Amino acid sequence: MTSAGNTIDDEDTFKILIATDIHLGYLEKDAIRGNDTFVTFDEIMKQAMQNEVDFVLLGGDLFHDNKPSRKTMHCCIEVMRKYCMGDRPIIFEILSDQAVNFSHSKFPWVNYLDTNLNISIPVFSVHGNHDDPTGTDGLCAIDLLSCAGLINHFGRSRSVEKLEISPVLLQKGNTRIALYGIGSVPDERLYRMFINNQVTMLRPREDEDGWFNLFVIHQNRSKHGATNYIPEQFLDDFLDLVVWGHEHECKIAPVRNEQQLFYVTQPGSSVITSLSPGEAVKKHIGLLRVKGKKMNLQKIPLQTIRQFFIQDVTLSEHPDLFRPEQPNVMLKVMAFCQEKVEEMLEEAERQRLGNPLTPEKPLIRLRVDYSGGFEVFNTMRFSQKFVDQVANPKDILHFIRHRESKDNIKEECMDFEALLSRPTSEVLQLRVEDLVKEYFQTAEKVCILYMCVEDADQSLVNIPLKRDRYQRFIQQFRDSKRNTAEEDEEVQEAIIRAKAHRDHRDSVRDDDLNLSDEPADIAVESDEESVCLCLCSVHLQNTNLKEVCIYVCK
Repeated sequence: MTSAGNTIDDEDTFKILIATDIHLGYLEKDAIRGNDTFVTFDEIMKQAMQNEVDFVLLGGDLFHDNKPSRKTMHCCIEVMRKYCMGDRPIIFEILSDQAVNFSHSKFPWVNYLDTNLNISIPVFSVHGNHDDPTGTDGLCAIDLLSCAGLINHFGRSRSVEKLEISPVLLQKGNTRIALYGIGSVPDERLYRMFINNQVTMLRPREDEDGWFNLFVIHQNRSKHGATNYIPEQFLDDFLDLVVWGHEHECKIAPVRNEQQLFYVTQPGSSVITSLSPGEAVKKHIGLLRVKGKKMNLQKIPLQTIRQFFIQDVTLSEHPDLFRPEQPNVMLKVMAFCQEKVEEMLEEAERQRLGNPLTPEKPLIRLRVDYSGGFEVFNTMRFSQKFVDQVANPKDILHFIRHRESKDNIKEECMDFEALLSRPTSEVLQLRVEDLVKEYFQTAEKVCILYMCVEDADQSLVNIPLKRDRYQRFIQQFRDSKRNTAEEDEEVQEAIIRAKAHRDHRDSVRDDDLNLSDEPADIAVESDEESVCLCLCSVHLQNTNLKEVCIYVCK
């Protein structure tokens, strides 16, 4: 396969317009930037119509919000009806089982084959992380457009345990395309699924090598963490071109992966959603031509993108202009920053000349490194000077302070082939404590982390078990206390009855009073015989229990 050469359009050539991360509705309530996404989306679809493409391929995040507003949804439908509906014939056919490709839809077929619709430019799209399915029914904003017959939503899976990707098979003349897609999945989950061999990409049964394999993915491409991205090595090597969404920096020129032997194109976003250096790169969409196993990707610059200029300055690198200990140093720094902003405004004006589609007010960001003892000043007061000149007057300046980098920290290289080749059973049996112990056994002594308590994880597991045992002891003690209270009540009743009998005896036989100091027996009259009750209370040692003994003496 090659990425150059074929630019001639004929009956065997697919023409596909590629765009990602349009983010319709971003800052729609902003007085200056509110319509930027809608204007650019109109330009993208207009390019599709002017270039007479076979279909439009979107890489996710068509909407910025999971629940777009009525204004956003109205503008989207208005643009799609304007450019996607018409009498222009569709000259390619679909060969795959549409009931499998669009099984999540109540209308499991491509919209241009619906007899009730008149589609001139089909649109195929996966969902992104901004417009992903949510709720009990798992619906997203793209599902609304799919139900309305304006878009073909593919690459969706309802299973969280395994992912089986069935391609949409397209044919135009002698050229056949197998279109694969994965809608946005949490990166950690998808990473784990690749490691456990739970991702399967199905291939056509006949003539596997005769298909151009096009894959659309919406995940982190750059490494944000140990498992918070998808390495290119995870993807199958039979692919020809990967369209990578989610990343906003425009790297649309196809780059060959020398290990997997496929090409990767990263169109980037079509709207500036953050004032970062990656967003300052010129925005493009791509016109992909495919004939047989050959392809050509033409870059199309977007004209309606708002200009964005970003510059970094370090105050400590200009000792000839100001020093922290100098008087009125803050005023000198403010004048220096104002000069830099004015230079960027002049550059924006020069580039905007001759292009009436470019918005008038640019985005300006000056990042100021104030390390070395300098102090910051009020950015809002500074920005008031440029309210009528820039589109972002509230955040022109951004003060930063860089930390010293550690040269002795080396980035660890991961062997993805060894990781993917590990048996699934071995991966599933891994435990966190095993990985921790393996780290302490293999890590270098200089960089090793010291564990405060060995086997502390096992001790923490045992704590709930001991707590349950203590709770059982406490409950048993409370039950015994309750039984003791009942016994004390019985003793008190026996004492009261004994006192009553004694008072009755004393009133009848006053002359038999025993005035000695020895304890007196309590005589009780009975029909059968006279008995003597001896009451004694015994306190058991080291307990709160009390035993009452009643001795019966004839």
